[in-house]
Amino acid sequence: MNAQAPALRDPRLNRPEPLTPPLGDGGFFQRDRSIHPPAHAPGYKSSVLRSPRQALLSLENSISEITGPVFGHNDLGPLDNDLIRNYAKDGDPIGERIVVHGRVVDETGRGVPNTLVEFWQANAGGRYRHKKDTYLAPIDPNFGGCGRALTDDTGYYNFRTVKPGPYPWRNYVNSWRPAHIHFSVFGSGFAQRLITQMYFEGDPLIPICPILTTIPDKDALDRLVAPLDLNASTPFDSLAYRFDIVLRGQRSTYFENRTAGN
Repeated sequence: MNAQAPALRDPRLNRPEPLTPPLGDGGFFQRDRSIHPPAHAPGYKSSVLRSPRQALLSLENSISEITGPVFGHNDLGPLDNDLIRNYAKDGDPIGERIVVHGRVVDETGRGVPNTLVEFWQANAGGRYRHKKDTYLAPIDPNFGGCGRALTDDTGYYNFRTVKPGPYPWRNYVNSWRPAHIHFSVFGSGFAQRLITQMYFEGDPLIPICPILTTIPDKDALDRLVAPLDLNASTPFDSLAYRFDIVLRGQRSTYFENRTAGN
């Protein structure tokens, strides 16, 4: 009999995770399109014009895709992971103070160290600090809405912020986006920059969002929702939400621009 590979467990989900063979030299894992929404999703109106009309091409990775960038703690400022303070002018921003924390892990549950995690979001009223955002909610003068952190030796990251508000968008009549935070994760190569969004447990807008309903795999959608974590909350200060980012494997986080991994 052939010996079976040992079952590994994702610490977040406490279920068996099959061992994945090691990554070969000069390439990335293939994308698993079964958990991704179709490029043409009429319910998500802007995808009609954005979706490709011809078959996709598969290009071999070159040295420019599989090398760099390299980030270190010297590249980050002391308040980069504190969105409550890193843009404040004359006081703290308005809104519910929260902590977001978690780990960046591979398909075996091992932490990925020294990975740059960037995040950006709307303010508590649901408005971005962007010249093209014309939503009637006011701009908060003490909130910039962006930051970054570097994972430690165990893949752990954390940051402070205010909980973003939902906002309307011009999809169809009365379409609203649930409260969310955008994430970008850098790997060992430029082609490994992965972008996703984190949502909040219990948000009633999640099941009716025209973007989220394009994801065919319910488990993939659930992996974008951060549960409340009272054990990491700061009493009389901030609630906490845990958002682990799994880069590969059957329990991988759904990424919007997945050019590598599955």
